[in-house]
Amino acid sequence: MLFEKLLVFFSIAVVALCESDSLEQVDDEELLGLFRNEKHVVVLFTKSNCPECDKLETALTNIREDLVETCGAWVVKASSSPLVKLYSPTKEPAIVFFRHGVPLLYDGDDNEDAMAHFLTDNKEPVVKELTDETFEHLTQSSSGATTGDWFVMFYSNDCIDCQRLQARWETVGAKLKTRLNVARVNRKTTGRVTSRRFHIVEEPTFLLFRLGKMSLPGHP
Repeated sequence: MLFEKLLVFFSIAVVALCESDSLEQVDDEELLGLFRNEKHVVVLFTKSNCPECDKLETALTNIREDLVETCGAWVVKASSSPLVKLYSPTKEPAIVFFRHGVPLLYDGDDNEDAMAHFLTDNKEPVVKELTDETFEHLTQSSSGATTGDWFVMFYSNDCIDCQRLQARWETVGAKLKTRLNVARVNRKTTGRVTSRRFHIVEEPTFLLFRLGKMSLPGHP
């Protein structure tokens, strides 16, 4: 009997939360806990006295039920959180979708249909992690075989700029996934041999492999 009452109470609480006209606010400790324990978490990084933040919150609140049903996602907001600096170069407002802890930055406006489509269409991380063992096999960089074109970021774990680029790089991968492969290589650990092969001496460095030819973005 007690269990049934608790179940009813929980169901009412969930419905009330989904019908609320604002997002649940969490602090940084709660947010990090969600990243560790939940597969899908959508976060609006917001701040006070920010009309643009309010517009995005309204849009995100309106599509929250779809995100819960489609992705099983937690949809929350964090106000004036220092964590936003790790995911958005322009800080607040920012919508970041964490998939198994991997961040994806939504860089669109408050159009609800576009927002819902982008988030639900990218429930899993897009950027591929390449290593010395997999790089040549997957990219066929020396043969120009038919694995498609590759846009690769060389990074390291101690590179602050690389950390701040991760969410943006996932966005690049999401937008280009029908045209080419987007990947990254850890220059100092699992990709040391590959990095020496292409004379990578700093990070982040970006290389484009197209039809077996390597080029720097913006160069022929």
